[in-house]
Amino acid sequence: MRIASVGHAVFAVTMIAVGILGLIKGDYAVVWQPIPQSVSALVYVCALISLICGVGLLWQPTAVVAARVLLASLLLWLQLVRVPGIFLAPTVDFWWSACKAAVMAAAAWVLYVWFATDWDRRRLGFASGDQGLRIARMLYGVALIPFGIAHFIYLQPTASLVPGWLPWHLFWAYFTGWALIAVGAGVLLGVCARMAAALAAIEIGMFTLLVWVPIVVTPGSKSTFQWSETIVSAALTAGAWMMADSYRGMGWVVR
Repeated sequence: MRIASVGHAVFAVTMIAVGILGLIKGDYAVVWQPIPQSVSALVYVCALISLICGVGLLWQPTAVVAARVLLASLLLWLQLVRVPGIFLAPTVDFWWSACKAAVMAAAAWVLYVWFATDWDRRRLGFASGDQGLRIARMLYGVALIPFGIAHFIYLQPTASLVPGWLPWHLFWAYFTGWALIAVGAGVLLGVCARMAAALAAIEIGMFTLLVWVPIVVTPGSKSTFQWSETIVSAALTAGAWMMADSYRGMGWVVR
């Protein structure tokens, strides 16, 4: 087993969980939703890729292959389904889903750069070296900004998710929205990029722990939406953690 970082382990385990839940539910995919009806059969394919690659990421002989396959599948899904969907049906659901796929692809890209072999560096040097890491960070930074904008578009629903014991619900909705935009810009511009990536991981992780975990652990039946959003939030937390890990060894202000 080859664990490169805590973020690596969390990301791999999350991909395994996403795959298992996708196979169990079958009618939706927690990271790839909303699934267009014309490609709904791909739910199981996506779930299997997530499950198998998640396991492969935890085993040294298969880590690079797993990272390569996971990255390729997420980039294909992003380019063939998500990006066209933004233009064909320019609604929040589609660009939100595109950003989720972009975060996962960026995290997988970091792992691919870490595990790249000599073969990868010779034939896919643009993707497996420093340039690939820069592209992954740019992809991640771009994806964070629409997450922040969505807080303002759905201001009241976002505020309603703030735990009841916290005061000033609207303040937290505004604050977290602006924070996501700021950290996305920081990663894109290279201004305090390491700190920005770390803060994004903390914010998304706190959102998962304070909002979605209490919802799913509270006794009673849970809707598909609640389970889906909980797993999506966990996956985004894992992806954010991976991106923060990509800056390890660097100063807090990098370009």
